[in-house]
Amino acid sequence: MSPEAHSLSRRSFLRAGTATALGLTAAGCGFASEPDPAGKAAEETPIDVKVDGDLIYFNWADFVDPAVFEGFEKEYGVKVVQSNFDSMEGMAAKLNAGNRYDIIFPTAKWSERLAAGGRLRTIDHARLKNAEAVFGGYDYFADPWYDPGSRHTVPFTMYKTGIGWRRDRLGDLTGSWDDLWNEQAKGKVFALDDRDEVLGMGALKLGLRLTTDDPNDLARVTDTLRSLRPRLRGFSSDSYNNLLNGNADMTQAWSGDMAAMLAQAEDPAVFGFEVAREGAPVNSDCYAIPADAQHPGTAMLFIDYMLRPENVKKNIEYIGYPMPVRGSEDTYTALVEPFPQCLVTADDLKDDSYFRNGTAKGEQHRDAAWTDVKAG
Repeated sequence: MSPEAHSLSRRSFLRAGTATALGLTAAGCGFASEPDPAGKAAEETPIDVKVDGDLIYFNWADFVDPAVFEGFEKEYGVKVVQSNFDSMEGMAAKLNAGNRYDIIFPTAKWSERLAAGGRLRTIDHARLKNAEAVFGGYDYFADPWYDPGSRHTVPFTMYKTGIGWRRDRLGDLTGSWDDLWNEQAKGKVFALDDRDEVLGMGALKLGLRLTTDDPNDLARVTDTLRSLRPRLRGFSSDSYNNLLNGNADMTQAWSGDMAAMLAQAEDPAVFGFEVAREGAPVNSDCYAIPADAQHPGTAMLFIDYMLRPENVKKNIEYIGYPMPVRGSEDTYTALVEPFPQCLVTADDLKDDSYFRNGTAKGEQHRDAAWTDVKAG
């Protein structure tokens, strides 16, 4: 696969509002249908780690090195049947429609929703040969807020949000979210096409809570973002290509996408990435096995295979995102050494910097604010 084809699909997606896609419960963190006792028993049944069929895989496009897939298929004599989603809401909609997958990759807040709704199998870490490299090396993930005890998940990647820009056109920036309002970049600025990221950026700029759902706070956020709208070229989550091809002089961006882009750029010195001093959202993607997975044993084998040091290193170099597996740190550090602001470590994983699930009413408030921002 050429670098151009590789980059086109990397985490390029459109997120819609959250409440409608999931059919949230009043608690705001589950699915519309709660599991019956039989389903709960199945959810808790230990998974035998063995080949029990081909792997039905559901993830962002182009988020695992193809060589890793090929190695897994060859070693275990199975096929990886890939499907991709373009948003967390799209993932949830497919699950709600009855589509069945063996392995999925929700973000932290969506892992919490899925687990609370009884939609995930428990994962016995003791049955994974390589799990100790995660949970023995990264205390945060031993008991994360979104999945106590990591009973239903294993962490996959980590990342944070900042601003990518072209130094050759804008020079140095000031290190603030205010830089998106840079007069020199007017008309060549993109914001991520992501509700939480854009509202979160506005909230941090104003010194508000990252995921505030207070109507008065959101009114201030939308007023602030309304002043950005005339300066935007658009909303896009393809920061990788927008900067490379010159469509953007500046863009809100994920650290992993920027690390991958900078590592492949003909002249990396042309580009920069900064983390705003007002605060930066952090996030993590997870491995998870749906409660109705047909081949959970193969899924467990896949997780364990992905956690092997040689495969972790391949994948870090391929996608630009760190994976919290002890022994892989040097690979990631070397990748981002020329771009230190892209660096993400376990020390960055602060609970108040994650996007959190709110109440159904609060999610509606945030949906309405996002609609206002998009409308201009």
